[in-house]
Amino acid sequence: MKSQQRNLRGVFEPSHYHTTIKQWPEGERPREKMMKHGSAALTDAELLAILIRTGSRGATAVDLAKKLLSERRTLRDLARMSVVDLGQLGIGRVRSAAIVAAFELCRRMPASGGSERPTFRAPEDVTIVFLPKLRDLQHEEFWVLLLSTSNQLIREIRITSGTLNSSLVHPRECFSEALKEKAASVIFVHNHPSGNPEPSQEDLSITRQLTEAGKILGIPVYDHIVVGGAQFVSFAQRGLL
Repeated sequence: MKSQQRNLRGVFEPSHYHTTIKQWPEGERPREKMMKHGSAALTDAELLAILIRTGSRGATAVDLAKKLLSERRTLRDLARMSVVDLGQLGIGRVRSAAIVAAFELCRRMPASGGSERPTFRAPEDVTIVFLPKLRDLQHEEFWVLLLSTSNQLIREIRITSGTLNSSLVHPRECFSEALKEKAASVIFVHNHPSGNPEPSQEDLSITRQLTEAGKILGIPVYDHIVVGGAQFVSFAQRGLL
């Protein structure tokens, strides 16, 4: 009986020569190849195939991974996708969830920083931690970083997730935890999903409001950093605080 293989439009087509990964030579199977040679020896498609784990009717896990990377899609493109987005490319919910989870762990890894909390002495120190976390998101998130007197991170708090405006980013929410934690100063960070980090008029207005509130409370705002793609803008560097 002829096996079936799904084409790029999601339609099954006959395949006379389809084989499963288990039938491949051991040195070509992604999982065995990684165990023998290390993860760096694998292609992007092979690494994705390990996350996908199993194929579907007429297609191996590698076939599915190659489909994800077809049409000039990159790993960065996949990192921006949700379970629903991946499902529209023919990937099942369980497989999609594994891929989304893997990319989310990659975003969180720089922020974990081991047992020692990071110290922020320049905008670049902040972006090392937060640029990977925020650059691939398809919605805006606004974060406040609570700092000690030595500029060491006490705690990071997400204030909003969604559209950024002054009614959502209120000084009350931005400074309430800073007061509880006795923070010496704060830094605000948010992203622009468009990839353009240039501050909007709304960003400027929000920052002025928060800076004034910080002066009244005795908790200075050291910076507001806007992340867009692989770039960022620092309000402190621009003299906008």
